[in-house]
Amino acid sequence: MNEFLIINKYLKSLSLNNSASLNLSDDIYFDKTKNMAVSMDTYVEDVHFFNSTDPKFFLKKILRSSLSDLYCKGVKPQTYFLSFALNKKYSNHLWLSKVNKILKSEQKKFDISLGGGDTTYSSKLVITITVIGFSKKKIVLRKGSSVNDDIYITGNVGDSFLGLCLIKKKMNFGIHNNFFKKNYYEPNLPTKIFPYLGKIASASIDVSDGLAQDLSHICKLSKCGATVDLSKIPLSFAAQKIVFMKKIHLKDMFSKGDDYQILFTSKIKYRNKISSLSKKLNLRISRIGSTNNDLNINFKYKGKKLKLSATKMGYTHTF
Repeated sequence: MNEFLIINKYLKSLSLNNSASLNLSDDIYFDKTKNMAVSMDTYVEDVHFFNSTDPKFFLKKILRSSLSDLYCKGVKPQTYFLSFALNKKYSNHLWLSKVNKILKSEQKKFDISLGGGDTTYSSKLVITITVIGFSKKKIVLRKGSSVNDDIYITGNVGDSFLGLCLIKKKMNFGIHNNFFKKNYYEPNLPTKIFPYLGKIASASIDVSDGLAQDLSHICKLSKCGATVDLSKIPLSFAAQKIVFMKKIHLKDMFSKGDDYQILFTSKIKYRNKISSLSKKLNLRISRIGSTNNDLNINFKYKGKKLKLSATKMGYTHTF
C-alpha cells in the first residue's frame, strides 16, 4: 500500500462527486461559489522532522510547506488552523514559548492569522495544519496542461535535500553547510508569483515530494508526458560547486523534494511574458523542458537520455 493507492481505492468514492473536492486529485479543496481554497497537512515526528526538542528545527518548515499548497494555486493564504498532539516533553513553558514566538514571526512574514485548532495527547509529536485562502481570480490546478506546453520551475532545486544530508550526518559540505541547513529548515517560498499564475500557467504544483514525482502528477491528470533537460535544472551557486566537485551527482539530488518551489506548465506564447515577469519580480523562473504525447516522464542530460529508478523519482509514503 502507498498513499496514492489508498486515496484512489478507498477514499475517492467518499467525496460523492462533490466538485469542490476535485476528485481528491489535487492538494486543495476549492469552492467556486465562495472562491475559497482549503488545504490540510499532517506532520509526524521522526517522519517529517527529526529534532523535536527545539521548534526552530521544524516549525517554519512545516508551516511554509502548508502555505505552499495554496500559493502554487495562485491563492494567498489568509487563515490557518493548528492542531497539536503533545506529551509532557512538548508541553512545557520554554518549548511552547518558542512555538509562540516563531508563529508570530511567520504570521507577520506571510500576513496570516491563527483561526483555531485542537490539542490532544500523543506519545509522538503530531501537528496538523489547515490553511484557508480566498481568490476571485482563476486558480491553477494540477490538471490543465496539454502537449507542447513549456515546463517551468521557480527558484533553485536541491538545496533542501543537501541540508537534510547534513542533518542526517551523511555528508559534509564545509563552508556551505549552514546555507543548506537553512534551506531545509526555512524553505524560501516564491510568494511573489502567486498573483500572476492564473494568467501564465496551465497547470501547477509545489515541489514537495520531488520534481519528477510532482511533475508526474501534472502529466497523469493532464494526460500527457514530459521531457526534462537536467542541464537546465536551476541550482544555487553552492549546489553547483558541490556537483562540480563531484561530492554528489545531479541525478541523485534534483528530485528529492522539500524545495517548495512552484513547478508549472505554460503555453509557448507566454515565454516573453514569463521572462519579463522573472525580471520584474527578481525571481528565478527556469524553463526546464516541455510536455509531449508519450505519457512518460523522460530526462536528458548533455544530449543523452537518462533513466531514473523509481526511488529517485521522489518521495512516497508507503505502509
